[in-house]
Amino acid sequence: MKQITKILAVFFLLTATAHAAASNEDIKKVENYLNSIQTLSADFVQIASNGEKVEGRLYIKKPNKIRMEYNAPSNILIVGNGDYIVYYDKELDQITNIDYEDIPAALILANTVKINNKDLKVTDFIKDPGMTKISLKYNKAQELGPFTLTFANNPFELKQWKVITPQSLEVSLSLYDTVTDATLNDTLFTFSKRTEQNRTLKHRRK
Repeated sequence: MKQITKILAVFFLLTATAHAAASNEDIKKVENYLNSIQTLSADFVQIASNGEKVEGRLYIKKPNKIRMEYNAPSNILIVGNGDYIVYYDKELDQITNIDYEDIPAALILANTVKINNKDLKVTDFIKDPGMTKISLKYNKAQELGPFTLTFANNPFELKQWKVITPQSLEVSLSLYDTVTDATLNDTLFTFSKRTEQNRTLKHRRK
């Protein structure tokens, strides 16, 4: 029993020391990485705290362009052209427009990211030899919960982001086979229902 207690004590000590204040160098490294990326594409797995799991494909092109193609059975498509975001439910044939201000992860879409504790502040920071995890919060958008970015350290690369929805649901999105700064056609970020329906039909025929 004493041995178990000792092991648990060491575990909690290590966990506690992993949380530390982010240094200026740490913050600069995150900023430089996010600001250096012009395009990004990756496969993703999205997991919610209610047990829901979906997979798909992500495309990002700065500034503010994003495309998230969710695989079946989700049938959801999210396309942001820089001005607004379209949420398209293919099964219901329903379109909803979303403002960029309503999604905390819009941070990674901006041309310039500045973590200055005035508009965007660090709420938690964890760093170990393998990964860096930084939690951030918008000061002016109190309705948006904190969000967390996780990076692999060697090489330094975005691997996951996690958000808390207004319904207190925790949603994490993990990236795989990431490619940065490849050429992405602007048509990926322009929504047309007819184009997307044709794209779906072609995919089903393959």
